[in-house]
Amino acid sequence: MELRKNAKLKLLKRVPLFSRLSGPELEQISKVADELDFKEGKELAREGAAGREFFVIVEGTAEVTRGSRKLRTLSDGDFFGEISLITRLPRTASVTTISPLRALVITDRSFRRMIGDSPTIQRKVLEALGERLDTTAP
Repeated sequence: MELRKNAKLKLLKRVPLFSRLSGPELEQISKVADELDFKEGKELAREGAAGREFFVIVEGTAEVTRGSRKLRTLSDGDFFGEISLITRLPRTASVTTISPLRALVITDRSFRRMIGDSPTIQRKVLEALGERLDTTAP
């Protein structure tokens, strides 16, 4: 069952990268977000690989690992891959579904095209990214 527009917007608003966006700007983001289903055991991100998508978990669980060490479990409303969406840096961890999972997925190609068409969204996302990187720096 597909998410309602309001539920999709609420999920996206929780993402720090999109927290500065207005309602209409969030709607533009939601238009490039595909809602996809994944089976249990699906590797969504591989440590060291190029990051080409961003995920917001709608429903289900996934495990985050680095090497053979489990770092955490992600579930409804959690997200990952937002830094790779902008920077194209390699993934710092692997993420594998541990139950059937539904997620909003934004590819770097569609995201870059959308922010290229909207300088206002681009500026707000970059400001939020700067804040996020500043808080995660050692």
